[in-house]
Amino acid sequence: MGFATHLGPWRLGTVKDTTGTTAGTVNNTGCAIVAQVDNLTAAQIAAGSGSLGFLPAGALVTSVQFLTTTLFASATTLKLTIAGVDVASASTITSAGSITVSPAATFTPVQANVGSTDAAITFTATGSSATGAVTVVIAYVMRDSNGNTNPTSSQN
Repeated sequence: MGFATHLGPWRLGTVKDTTGTTAGTVNNTGCAIVAQVDNLTAAQIAAGSGSLGFLPAGALVTSVQFLTTTLFASATTLKLTIAGVDVASASTITSAGSITVSPAATFTPVQANVGSTDAAITFTATGSSATGAVTVVIAYVMRDSNGNTNPTSSQN
């Protein structure tokens, strides 16, 4: 099975609650990093913009990558927006391979917490190639809608 659906956050580790001060008695759980993956075709790029879905409320974005599996025949740029804020300026795709997007300082507040409601992911692009494909990978930490990584006492 390749997919699972869970309401987050997931807490993983061997010690959930601190009961002492030595290894094995101190909370060592953390939240899982998960990813949202979308494939864009040349036709979607040529359309100029579109939606890639939503990140769950409270998510902390850890990375954004563009994986170009089939090079576009003409100059192509791609820009992502999450929760209405540009992740960075447009990336120019000139070769097949991986582009790690360096988030702009203006994106940092959204990167730290996408907000208390699910955050829309949209893209804008330029290019009119009949060929080409890019995979967009957005990795994030799954947290509660308020950004909390610890369960409440009623969730234990």
